[in-house]
Amino acid sequence: MSLQLTYAATAPAAADTVFILPAGTTTLPDAAATDLPEAARQYVADQLAADSKLISLNHFTHQHYFVVAADKATPALAAEVLRKSGHQLHARLKTDKVAALYVQDLTSDSAGALPLAEGIALSAYQFAGYKTDEKSQQAPTLAQVYLTGSAFTTQLVQELQAVVEGVFLARDLVNAPYNKLNATQFAERMAAAGEEAGFQTEILDLVRIEALRMGGLLGVNQGSPEPPTFTIMEYKPEGATNAKPFVLVGKGVVYDTGGLSLKPTPNSMDMMKCDMAGGAAVVGTLYALAKNQVPLHVIGLVPATDNRPGGPAFAPGDVLTMYSGLTVEVMNTDAEGRLILADALAFAKKYNPALVIDMATLTGAAARAIGQEGIVGMGTTDDYMPQLQQAGRRVHERVVEFPLWEEYAEHIKSDIADIKNLGRAEAGAISAGKFLERFAEGYPWIHLDIAAPAYLMAPDSYRGKGGTGTTVRLLYDFLKMQA
Repeated sequence: MSLQLTYAATAPAAADTVFILPAGTTTLPDAAATDLPEAARQYVADQLAADSKLISLNHFTHQHYFVVAADKATPALAAEVLRKSGHQLHARLKTDKVAALYVQDLTSDSAGALPLAEGIALSAYQFAGYKTDEKSQQAPTLAQVYLTGSAFTTQLVQELQAVVEGVFLARDLVNAPYNKLNATQFAERMAAAGEEAGFQTEILDLVRIEALRMGGLLGVNQGSPEPPTFTIMEYKPEGATNAKPFVLVGKGVVYDTGGLSLKPTPNSMDMMKCDMAGGAAVVGTLYALAKNQVPLHVIGLVPATDNRPGGPAFAPGDVLTMYSGLTVEVMNTDAEGRLILADALAFAKKYNPALVIDMATLTGAAARAIGQEGIVGMGTTDDYMPQLQQAGRRVHERVVEFPLWEEYAEHIKSDIADIKNLGRAEAGAISAGKFLERFAEGYPWIHLDIAAPAYLMAPDSYRGKGGTGTTVRLLYDFLKMQA
């Protein structure tokens, strides 16, 4: 991450500075006008009177920016407005070629600097990519954002830095194409992240996966020229507050053609490198937790493969015997994510977890239901789901809970196996969750379907275009509250 977030006690004179003004501000506070001539003060006052939320002043030697905080019903909504203001400000900073920015929060509770800096930092993300021209390889001008004032500490700012780095790690993995990130390379990248952040990684290869009889993962992998992997990440710091670990499970389909049930939607395969976004979120979250030394025992599980129609690819009508021993009739090979997740969810039981959360770009039904504005959630715990939803509101990665009523089990009944991997056209996201529920037995469990927000085809404020790193901030906030 080229942009660094840093704490500074004060801003030096003639520095590029952004001042966060209280909601409803009509006159410029003295603290933001120390070096402004009368004409400049009047200009800012006129802009405030016109209800401008982002105002800039060019002092020729330095820039001043003024962001007006939002008067919203909840602190969470006010924070989200400031994140989006950070995105708008970042565009100005690029135009003005600002290299270092100081943030001064003049609101009464100084609650705006962190979300504003977060919006700037998340907007600053650039995928390194594979362009070879000199311009594409130049580093961005903006390199430092300093948060000033007594409301902050070095530790608080470094915490935000690590979370943003976790999001960027997930985005980088999602944005990498399959020929640069097959299942083995994905596992190696997760191991490298563990070495950097401070968590342990074990990679199970094809031989060990076969020995464990993970029929779902092996079945999906049958048509691939590349072997599957099953990556186990464990962050267990000294003094962890939880006796039972929290387990995160992420779908790791590094590329999905749909298999023999080729994806029917035109151009739908163009973005299928993103089908491992759940796995990317798991490693991004563990990275942030370990970097910030959150005292919590957390395990990450990522089954990984691509899904192709080559050679001996599994076919509709096949029956797979899963790691748990259950048999599954394959109705559609494009419903492959739930097959590899099922093996990982059954494997998670060995850890006697306090809670298991899985993340997956699982169903178009979830995307159609709520769009890219939210995450579909469902599960078997009334204790943790409200807490996760509260965390979602705080970071604005909101979770909408869908039901798992027993009647939905009818949707996945099979004539020849224990269950089938595809339900009806109606309630598609729920029948997928109902399928996973059969393997998530013996512990509290939450399923997050991130099919819509994980990868965006057009920019959306600080989430940008391409991989968004969705659920990293959500899970970090939620898990931090459990410590």
